[in-house]
Amino acid sequence: MLLIHQLPSKPAYFRVKIWRRLQGIGAVAVKSTVYALPANAEMQEDFEWLLKEIVAGGGEAMMCEARLVDGLSDAQVRALFDAARDADYAEIVKGARELATEIEANATSEKHAEARSQLGRLRKRLAEVVAIDFFGASGRLAVEGYFAEVEAMLEQDEPMTKEPKAAAEPGALKGRIWVTRRDVHVDRIACSWLIRRFIDADATIRFVAGKGYVPKEGELRFDMFEGEITHEGDRCSFEVLLARAGIADPALQAIAEVVHDIDLKDGKFNREETTGIASLIAGIAMANASDEQRIAEGASVFDNLYRYFRSKKG
Repeated sequence: MLLIHQLPSKPAYFRVKIWRRLQGIGAVAVKSTVYALPANAEMQEDFEWLLKEIVAGGGEAMMCEARLVDGLSDAQVRALFDAARDADYAEIVKGARELATEIEANATSEKHAEARSQLGRLRKRLAEVVAIDFFGASGRLAVEGYFAEVEAMLEQDEPMTKEPKAAAEPGALKGRIWVTRRDVHVDRIACSWLIRRFIDADATIRFVAGKGYVPKEGELRFDMFEGEITHEGDRCSFEVLLARAGIADPALQAIAEVVHDIDLKDGKFNREETTGIASLIAGIAMANASDEQRIAEGASVFDNLYRYFRSKKG
C-alpha cells in the first residue's frame, strides 16, 4: 500500500504530527512524500485514517495498492522496512547496555527495583516495535539476548560477562536437522556455511516461518528467537555456534568478527573487510529469493574469506 501526500507548510507541528503517525504505524518512505506499508486490510485501515487526518489538516493525500515495476524491487522495499526496525532495535539494545552498566556499578536492592522498572519500559518499547516489524528484522535477536542477560543479573546478581555455554560433545551436532527462519541474511548464511563446512557436511537445513515454531525430535534451531543456538548477550548466532562447536580457528574467529559487525551493526570489531562483505551478502540476498541459493552463493564468499584470513593468520 502506498500513501502519497502533500502537507501544508504551516503549522509546523502538523507536519511533525503526521511524521510521527507514519513512524508509529511502521510506514517507510520510498520517496520523500510517498510512504509504504504491506498490503493487507489492517494496513489499509491505518492509511485510511491517516489520509483523513491529512485532508482535515489542509493537506492532500491519495492511497493506492501498487506493484512496483521500476526503481525499487519488492526486496529493496522490504529491506527498507527491516532497516527501519533494526534502527529501532539498536536503540533498545543501547538502553539495555546502559541498564546493565548501571546494575554492575550499583547492585543495591533499590537499584534493582529501579532497573526492573526500566527493563519493563524497554520491554514495552520492544512490543511496540515488534508490532510493526512486518518481516522479522534480525535486530530483534540482539534485543532478546540482552534482555535475557539483564534479567539474569537482576535475579542472580551476576555480571553480564557470563561464561558462554560449554562446547557440545564431539558428534553431538552431527546428524541433526538444522532449522532457521526463512529469508536468510548474513548471520544465518554464515551459520549455514559453518555447519556444512566444519560441523556436518551432510547437514540438512530447513527454513521455517520462525515465530512460534516447535522443534521436532532431532532438530536444532539456530538464529531464531527461542532457538537452541542463537544470540547470547552481544554475540551473534555465528559467534555462539562457533563457541558451542568448540572450534578454535583464528580464521573463523576473524570471520565471526566480520559477521558480528554486519549483523549487530555496533562496530565492535571494526575490521576493514566488513563493508565489502556486507555489500556482497546484501547483493546475494537481493538477487536470490531462494534461501538455499543464498546459502550456496554465500558459501563461496565465506570460503574465499576463510582462505584470505588463513593466509593472514587471522
